[in-house]
Amino acid sequence: MAIPPGQSHVTLSSAIQSLDSDVYALQEVDHFLPRSDSRAQSRDIAEAIGARSWAMGPSVMGTPGEKWRKKNQNEPKIITNESDHAELMHECYGIAIVSKIPVKQWHHLHLGNSPLGLPLLVPGDETGKGKPRFLYVKDEPRLALAAVLENGWTVINTHLSFVPFFNLVQLKKVKRWALHLAHSTGTKVVIVGDLNLPKNLPVAISSWKSLVTKNTYPSWGGKIQFDYLLVPGNQDTFATPLSYPPTGISDHLPIGVEIQ
Repeated sequence: MAIPPGQSHVTLSSAIQSLDSDVYALQEVDHFLPRSDSRAQSRDIAEAIGARSWAMGPSVMGTPGEKWRKKNQNEPKIITNESDHAELMHECYGIAIVSKIPVKQWHHLHLGNSPLGLPLLVPGDETGKGKPRFLYVKDEPRLALAAVLENGWTVINTHLSFVPFFNLVQLKKVKRWALHLAHSTGTKVVIVGDLNLPKNLPVAISSWKSLVTKNTYPSWGGKIQFDYLLVPGNQDTFATPLSYPPTGISDHLPIGVEIQ
């Protein structure tokens, strides 16, 4: 949830409340990191909207772009509203799901990271005057986080690698996992997240469908779609895309649907 230029006055709680959703899938979430005032952002969001359940899936320990490391085996795969104090207090960064709908089960899938980073093109600011520039970025470990809801749906949130081909391999793994979870829990499934794949590649040459077609990056003038909501092609899904303004807390535009 990187803050775009000129939007530092927007608070996290007000931005989330403006979306008025039942389930939120969030990427780039801080958890007790100094740069975010040592707050548990997932918990703060849940409290702001009166959500009953939240979970945070740490991808790295520490602060990306500054000092971070991979998790070790003794550190939690998922931190939830039911975690004890010791587990809750880890300083980490990752993805999260916040739900007003009660969650029956939480699941985690490790996706690894590309051994190589890439020079990424960083766009100019929201005034249109900033010059694009390239920055070399090291890839971080990636994961998928799933919430099995009481209403008969499983929501899977992920943030895939920005490294081409490697992210396609990760998405294939998430899709396979999604179908397994849907079968084992008797639920319908939706994959939500920043897939770092443009031009509708997440559904190309596959039976999956995209519920939203919208350019989502950057938030101050969407040029490309990186964010998707995907469902299996053989799953009956009646969904109406929702329209949201920029939240002011992210360099991506939010997407959402109302599912009948």
